[in-house]
Amino acid sequence: MATNLIVRGAPQEYELKTDAWQALPEHLARRNLSKVMILHGETSWQAVKSYFPSLPNCETFFYYYGKKCTDEAAEHFVQIARENQAEVLIAVGGGKVADLTKLTAYHLNLPVIILPTLAATCAAYTPLSVVYNDEGVMLRYDIFPKATDLVLIDPQVLLESPYELMVAGIGDTLAKWYESDAIISQLTIKPIEIQVAEFAAKKCRDILLAESSAALQAMRAQQLNQAFIDIVETNILLAGMVGGFGDEYGRTSGAHSIHDALTVLPDSHKQLHGNKVAYGILVQLMIEQKVAEIRQLLPFYQKLDLPINLQAMNLSLTEDDYQQVAKRASAPDEMIHFMKETITPEVIIQAMKDLEILTTDAWS
Repeated sequence: MATNLIVRGAPQEYELKTDAWQALPEHLARRNLSKVMILHGETSWQAVKSYFPSLPNCETFFYYYGKKCTDEAAEHFVQIARENQAEVLIAVGGGKVADLTKLTAYHLNLPVIILPTLAATCAAYTPLSVVYNDEGVMLRYDIFPKATDLVLIDPQVLLESPYELMVAGIGDTLAKWYESDAIISQLTIKPIEIQVAEFAAKKCRDILLAESSAALQAMRAQQLNQAFIDIVETNILLAGMVGGFGDEYGRTSGAHSIHDALTVLPDSHKQLHGNKVAYGILVQLMIEQKVAEIRQLLPFYQKLDLPINLQAMNLSLTEDDYQQVAKRASAPDEMIHFMKETITPEVIIQAMKDLEILTTDAWS
C-alpha cells in the first residue's frame, strides 16, 4: 500500500454551464495565449464542431488525434506543436484524446485546456494519462506534477453524446467506491485528505445508483434535467476528487487491474473501457467474497445493460486466456495488491469462473 500521499485536487479552473465553450476566447485572452493547437476526435468532432467557438484573435491548428494515447503519438504531436510554436494545447473529445493532450503538453511544458464531449471518465479532471501501446494493451499511468489549466463543460454537448458511452462512464465511476473502499477500509487512521476521498467515492456510488436512470432518460428524450447534470459531474468532478485527494489510496485497486488485464485479449478491445471496469467490480467483489453485494448490484447492472459476466461481453476464454489475464492482473506492480486479500493468478481465475456461475444462475 502507498506510504506517501500527494493531493492533486482539481484543475486550476473548472466550469460547467450551458454554452461554457463560448467563454474559451476570453479564457485564452486572460492567459495571453494566441497560438492554439487543438486535438480532437473524428466522429465526435463532426458532432460538436458547431459548438466550438470562433477564435478570431488566435492562430489555430486543428489535428485529428488518431484514436491512440501512446508514447509514439505524444512524440508525434510534440514535434507538430514545436513546428507550430503552439502556446497551449486544447483537447476536444473523450478520455483518450484528453490523456494524449495532457501527455503531449507535459513533454512541452505547455498549458492544457479540455473541452469534454463525453462524461465517460474523469480524464478531463485528473492530472494523469493512461498510456497504451500500439496494440491497445495498457502500459502505465503517468501522473503529472501540474494540473490541467482549464476544463469547460457544456452539458448540452454531453447530452448529445452517445448513450452507450454515458453508460460505460457510469460503470467506470461506480468503481471509485468499491476500489477505494477496498484500500481505505484497511486504515486505522484516516488523514483528512483520505476522508475527503472516501466521502467523494461514497457520493459517486450513491448518486449513480439513485440518479442514473433519470439521467439516461434525459439523454433519450434529449432534454436536460438535474439528474443528468449530477451524473456528468459525478463522472468527471467527483470521480476526479477520489484519486485527487486520496492519491493511491483512492485511485484504483481490483476492478481496474482486471480491466487492464483484459486488454491482453484482442477481442476485449471491442468493449468500452467502462464496461470492462464494471465487470471488474464484480470480480473484485467475488475475490472479497461479497456475494450479497454482487446480488444487490445485479439489478442496477441489468437495468443499464452493464456486463455482469464475460458472456455479456461476448468473451469466451480458453484456459490459456484465463492464465494470461490472471497473470497480468496479479503482476507485482498491479494495484490489485492494495486489496487486503492475497492475490494470485489462481485467486483471480477462481473469482472469474465463480462469477460466471453466479450470474448465469441468477439470470437464467
